[in-house]
Amino acid sequence: MMSKFIQTKFPRSTQNDLNKVNVMGILNVTPDSFSDGGQFSCFDSALKQVEKMIDNGVDIIDIGGESTRPGAAEVSVQDEIVRVIPLLKAIKSRFDINVSIDTSKSEVMSEAIIYGADMINDVRALQNKGCLEVVAQSNIDVCLMHMQGMPRTMQEQPQYNDIIDDILGFFTQRIHCCEQAGITKKRLVLDPGFGFGKTLAHNYEVLAQFAQFKSLGLPVLAGISRKSMIGSLLNREVHERLAGSLAAAIVAIQQGANIIRVHDVQESVDAINILKAVAQYKI
Repeated sequence: MMSKFIQTKFPRSTQNDLNKVNVMGILNVTPDSFSDGGQFSCFDSALKQVEKMIDNGVDIIDIGGESTRPGAAEVSVQDEIVRVIPLLKAIKSRFDINVSIDTSKSEVMSEAIIYGADMINDVRALQNKGCLEVVAQSNIDVCLMHMQGMPRTMQEQPQYNDIIDDILGFFTQRIHCCEQAGITKKRLVLDPGFGFGKTLAHNYEVLAQFAQFKSLGLPVLAGISRKSMIGSLLNREVHERLAGSLAAAIVAIQQGANIIRVHDVQESVDAINILKAVAQYKI
């Protein structure tokens, strides 16, 4: 299976091209996701949500079978496979759309690759046992996310010497490990990991300096949608965070984000189209 993303869609330079910004639609098939837990755990409702996102202009569907919110219960390999693989198979058989699998388990990655996933989206950046090897034996693209600590405890007092330098150093190390394992750099996407082992101030410093991550010459993903950094700043509940999420996504796009990972596809596509219209008249 040939990789579909990087070679055909993502720019390889640090330049921002609005025509190459991809919208990744979140599809959580978990009962305890922080934003839409249980809403799409039913197979039929999940497929209807996929169809809706495609109609609204999504570029990538990102399926998650285990919540990574602080305090979330762990999910067994078998349970995660049962949640995501039948849905992956159904989507690939019914729709012409790129599908990403949000997992940190090598066994889930292996099954996803067999059944046609286009990308692995890993909050652990292929650090778990066997993950580098599984991905290296395929041609699949992979998103490497930065996280300090582990999902269950990551918000318990995160500290950095210099958060931007620390994240860049982490990415440099993970890129090297990937290349040593046989995963070429052209298959990689980077995600600085908003909300993963970061305080409110850390998150907004990362957003303010998002363009720094383009220095590594790879596509960069911004996943900010409905996160606590929006709710805490604005004092908004999860269902009230659309405006804040769109504003944050626009800031990231203006600093070179190649992918925005979102819950609200239609509104995000609309925002990108406004940016494109304005860009036509810039000198």
